[in-house]
Amino acid sequence: MSEKIKPQHLERKAILYIRQSSAYQVKHNLESPKLQYGMEERLQQLGWRQIEVVDEDLGRSAAGLVTRAGFERMVAEVCLGKVGAVAAWEVSRFARNS
Repeated sequence: MSEKIKPQHLERKAILYIRQSSAYQVKHNLESPKLQYGMEERLQQLGWRQIEVVDEDLGRSAAGLVTRAGFERMVAEVCLGKVGAVAAWEVSRFARNS
């Protein structure tokens, strides 16, 4: 286990955020979600027992006025202190404005 991961992190849940920006990517780039979902096993290896997979934003671009309910829920839970870790294949998947 990493020395950066403390018991207080493991007491909270981990969130695995799965993203692909377009319906085309969801349909044609099949390797990406496979790799992203595979990160759940890594979170388990690091010690998390409660892992929530947030994938309802698949195929929803962050551009424009599209609402990403999964992202909004994830941010709210992080702000409430319910989350010990957030995992994503690419951090730029969180938000365009970082």
